[in-house]
Amino acid sequence: MKSDLPLVDFELDGVAVKAVEGDTILEAARRAGVEIPRLCHQDGYRPDGNCRACVVEIAGERVLAPSCCRAVTPGMQVRARSERALKSQRMVVELLLADMPDAGYKWTDGAQPPAERRGELPPAPAAAAEPAGVGQHGELSEWAARLQVSARPQLKALRRRQPAPDLSHPAMAVNLDACIQCQRCVRACREEQVNDVIGYARRGAQSVIVFDLGDAMGDSTCVACGECVQACPTGALMPKTLVGSQRVDREVASVCPFCGVGCLITYKVRDRKIVAVDGRDGPANHGRLCVKGRFGFDYAHHPHRLTTPLIRKDGVAKDTDVQRDPARWGDVFREASWDEALALAAGRLVDLRDRRGPKSLAGFGSAKGTNEEAYLFQKLVRTGFRSNNVDHCTRLCHASSVAALLEGVGSGAVSNQVNDIEHSDLILVIGSNPTSNHPVAATWMKNAARQGTRIVLADPRATELSRHAWRTLQFKADGDVALVNAMIHTIIEEGLANEAFIAARASNYAALRESVARFSPEAMAPVCGIAAPAIREVARAFATAGSAMILWGMGVSQHVHGTDNVRALIALCTVAGQIGKPGSGLHPLRGQNNVQGASDAGLIPMMFPNYQRVDDREAHAWFEQFWGARLDERPGYTVVEIMDKALAPDSDPHKVRGMYIMGENPAMSDPDLNHAREALAALEHLVVQDIFMTETAWLADVVLPATAWPEKSGTVTNTDRMLQLGRQAIDPPGDARPDLWLIQEMARRLGLTWNYPGPDCGVAAVYEEMRQAQHAAIGGISWERLQREGSVTFPCLTEEDPGQPIVFIDRFPTPDGRVTLVPTGLVPANERPDADFPFVLITGRQLEHWHTGSMTRRSAVLDAIEPVATASLCGADIEALGLEPGQRVRVRSRRGEVELYLRRDDGTAPGTVFIPFAYVEAAANLLTNAALDPFGKIPEFKYCAVAISG
Repeated sequence: MKSDLPLVDFELDGVAVKAVEGDTILEAARRAGVEIPRLCHQDGYRPDGNCRACVVEIAGERVLAPSCCRAVTPGMQVRARSERALKSQRMVVELLLADMPDAGYKWTDGAQPPAERRGELPPAPAAAAEPAGVGQHGELSEWAARLQVSARPQLKALRRRQPAPDLSHPAMAVNLDACIQCQRCVRACREEQVNDVIGYARRGAQSVIVFDLGDAMGDSTCVACGECVQACPTGALMPKTLVGSQRVDREVASVCPFCGVGCLITYKVRDRKIVAVDGRDGPANHGRLCVKGRFGFDYAHHPHRLTTPLIRKDGVAKDTDVQRDPARWGDVFREASWDEALALAAGRLVDLRDRRGPKSLAGFGSAKGTNEEAYLFQKLVRTGFRSNNVDHCTRLCHASSVAALLEGVGSGAVSNQVNDIEHSDLILVIGSNPTSNHPVAATWMKNAARQGTRIVLADPRATELSRHAWRTLQFKADGDVALVNAMIHTIIEEGLANEAFIAARASNYAALRESVARFSPEAMAPVCGIAAPAIREVARAFATAGSAMILWGMGVSQHVHGTDNVRALIALCTVAGQIGKPGSGLHPLRGQNNVQGASDAGLIPMMFPNYQRVDDREAHAWFEQFWGARLDERPGYTVVEIMDKALAPDSDPHKVRGMYIMGENPAMSDPDLNHAREALAALEHLVVQDIFMTETAWLADVVLPATAWPEKSGTVTNTDRMLQLGRQAIDPPGDARPDLWLIQEMARRLGLTWNYPGPDCGVAAVYEEMRQAQHAAIGGISWERLQREGSVTFPCLTEEDPGQPIVFIDRFPTPDGRVTLVPTGLVPANERPDADFPFVLITGRQLEHWHTGSMTRRSAVLDAIEPVATASLCGADIEALGLEPGQRVRVRSRRGEVELYLRRDDGTAPGTVFIPFAYVEAAANLLTNAALDPFGKIPEFKYCAVAISG
């Protein structure tokens, strides 16, 4: 009970009790140790009061009151256990049971079930001794024991007509004969996730739960977040993996392995396999999940898993045909022992280093693994390869964001967490499709919109979030700087700039003001495609809002002017004074589950851990002493630069000849894939460490079978700066080994003398060393604290520090404590449409698929929902081209071509086409342009010219 809140005195079952003002009777009773029956109530959801299982007797009132939605008042006398209340509660349960099937679904154990195991309904008297019960661990709660009833035959004879099961959805089964119409699923869908699919139709005895307009679940607009399944108390909605048996051997708390939101989850394990996933009440998700987090777990058990070390067969040359059957790896590789594979993997790297020099080697780490793996991998490259040629996928997603943020505000991390938008008056979502790429983060946006927060969606595509937006600015692809600078111009010109904030906390404002003077909305309207009045309206709203936040994605960063895009956003926030307070600030939404943590750990070529530049003399000296090794003082090559260097002539002293790739798939993720695949094939020696025979692995000399996320323990860092602990749930298959073990074994064979004692390959010892290297950020987060708390926000400098969810409150971590404003100009895309290639290609992710598809396309549910590659065009363009939705089309660029199916999407602007990049059979990156942002060295994935034909 919070001591700073007003208290209310009332009486509960004859005992004087204190409640917090505003508490419901149910909440106050639970706090006092008195459990009241409940069925329609779900913690965290709006109380509904429709099942009447929680009724209590209140002195002086004629009728019983639902305790879940009745607030406590001073002097109230409540009897929760009176005979009258108990009789009513038993009657409610019996009436519900009369309509239920004789054997409920939730607790069926695969054998002949005892009658009426009924989920959260109390068990029948005959089943009271059964271990299933209704408690989380099988024990009966006090109220469940008191409410054991069986429906009388007379009531069962009046049972409603039982609806047929609906098994149309790949992930979920609908058994409405077990539905008690508590409407938890309605609130889950409409109020928590705000997907508006599930409704309550008809009246009286004919009332029923429906999907959309009475569609089958599989035919509805359901996005398979599974919130309804987690909310359902009876099994009327349930995962198909648990139909028939809900028995689990154990539950393991962990973190979702997909996007950067960092949802906490619980793995349910039976017979050494994951059979289901539930959301936990974590700080980033509060129990919510998306389709990937809830149903995308079975990739770990896919038959394509690598289970033994592989070595390329003698005489089998490398080629760029990576679209092969992963089950037929024996055509190219032979099995090997661990000693042979590791000796060959490391031995040839050592030979190249010693003969050709340190710059001849490079390493790609992974943002899909743990912080500890990322830290050790970059340390191996820097101390074992003896160069800084190490990078990972941040180079392909938010490198330009990090470059601009470090330059402008002194930190590459977010200023405020996603759910802080509940304190925002306005949020600008630009270059991001959160409902597909960060679905749980999108729920906080939709929740905020329902409470009055104005959403401005600025994007070349009108995505699902536009349905909840106050204004949608569908600007021309490549028009980011023009739009944002026009907003800054408006704020300054109309006297809306926060002059006091600028004077106290910003540098270079005069240069910015002079630069944006030529960016009037009227001048920029034809450039960005947004009418001047609309630009001015949104700019005024942003500047005058009590608090406003900017959230962006790779639609901002993946341009040759990506760094300039983010510089403009920093300037927009600054001139309006919208940073350093609740509900305001800058938030680049991170794409992969640990792209923030991998960057923090130093898995980038120009930075040591904690973003200390490798060419900074003081930082360089510190790490040389810390690691006890001589270190290269020159920044290394980035992802695309490494590929270029792999194809450099032999005369180039810095030609890259050998690589070690852990968990990355550049043969699918890099731009201009023909070029990238040729580069990988040209390497003299390539070691790939992964869980599947990825497209990159086909080009390897040695393949090391590693562990999937549920098979390891370690930390990850989400987009909100939350350091979170994942725990091992299952064992790896066959002879696959933990990534930490593999890195340490490679290091030993490279001549490094590391020692990380302890269980799980010394993960705790690695973490504690990493904590020293990142002391300015995570110094107060010990391994013991993480085990105890599971999630801690940084910066966190002491054990007593709860962490800082909002930063830059008083100063910026720049040398002078001020934000540096950087003027930006119009830099056109590297490649423009013309008569031969008249369309602009935009690439991205889908809701169901993630990264290069190596994991999600091996999930049965995810692949069933979205099985084929598509190209999305608006209806007008489809008609103009003489095409039909659903037909096969060919998309060509100056670098390659793909064939895929046509999808109509009127949110895609005329003249543009959207293609997801997760499909090897139609790899979008065969088309994309490798032109780089000069600052972030990020490729221009979001803009290239293509042609479309039938």
